[in-house]
Amino acid sequence: MSGNVHEGHRARLKEKYRKHGLESFTDIEALELLLFFAIPRANTNELAHALLKRFHDYRGVMEAKYDELRQVPGIGESASTLLRLVTDLNGRYQRSASTRGTRIRNCGDAGEFLMPQFEYRAEECSVLLCMDPAGRVIDCHLLAEGTSSMVGLDAREIVEIVLRDKAARVILAHNHVSGVALPSTADVDATGRLYRMLQMIGVELVDHLVFSDGDFVSMRESGHFAKF
Repeated sequence: MSGNVHEGHRARLKEKYRKHGLESFTDIEALELLLFFAIPRANTNELAHALLKRFHDYRGVMEAKYDELRQVPGIGESASTLLRLVTDLNGRYQRSASTRGTRIRNCGDAGEFLMPQFEYRAEECSVLLCMDPAGRVIDCHLLAEGTSSMVGLDAREIVEIVLRDKAARVILAHNHVSGVALPSTADVDATGRLYRMLQMIGVELVDHLVFSDGDFVSMRESGHFAKF
């Protein structure tokens, strides 16, 4: 009897989504619906409550790391993998939606364009935005994941990407998951070295942006580029 009750509830929740979309759902219901596809029989409503209690809100759940999710009783390999996969897929969609050919006129344009690169990321990463002489976007490349520091990046790889894209101008960007969008001394020093290296091949490093928690800081506007 219990199985039939759960099956009826699942069918009703799926129908609600098909008719009204996710905007009609509470966070509990949204997580409950998602967990249906990883947990075929258990009461996912209880698991949704447990996730929100452990990670405080919906965003916390969707940004939680795989090992952290596994610590919630009832969230096994399939459920934790699904939660991470959905977040990563959404992030990939947001990044791919960034339009090539967009013209970057200033720091604000660059920040708005690059922001989707860092949304929904649980780890730190670095990207390179390549542009033509008029500032139109050619491509945006993921350079590294798991570190936000410029120190660990391969300058030769960056030069190869720039030459392959035939870029005239580039912008670097990385994120801090700590919640503080400020470059470290090591970041500034490494940026200066890359600035001079790119200058030797006639490519301008326009800026280096540091993102955190929906905000960003420009190294150029902060005065760091004046030292290069």
